[in-house]
Amino acid sequence: QAQLVESGGGLVQAGGSLRLSCAATGYTFSAYAMGWFRQAPGKEREFVASINWNGVITYYGDSVKGRFTISRDNARNTVLLQMNTLQLEDTAVYYCAKARGGGTSYGNSADFDSWGQGTQATVSS
Repeated sequence: QAQLVESGGGLVQAGGSLRLSCAATGYTFSAYAMGWFRQAPGKEREFVASINWNGVITYYGDSVKGRFTISRDNARNTVLLQMNTLQLEDTAVYYCAKARGGGTSYGNSADFDSWGQGTQATVSS
């Protein structure tokens, strides 16, 4: 059974950076695509980024393009989200997710079948 544990959230000023990490266990990590989603208070869950099984193909939500970078280390069963130039509206709980297959997801949450507990990222002015 897949288990995903996020870390790296925290409080940062607008314009700053955070790097989120997701450690995966319980399955063959290198065979599956991964993704990041976020949910702000009172809002629906939003797609952030995805990466295919070997890290070659990535896809981003419009609101984070050019600021966030998703990557993975298949030797360490880890997926990362580097968040730069953070804005107040980036404040949310960030969730790591395992895809149902190895190909890239274009942001449909139904493409993912396992989720972490989330890590809070708060951007202050």
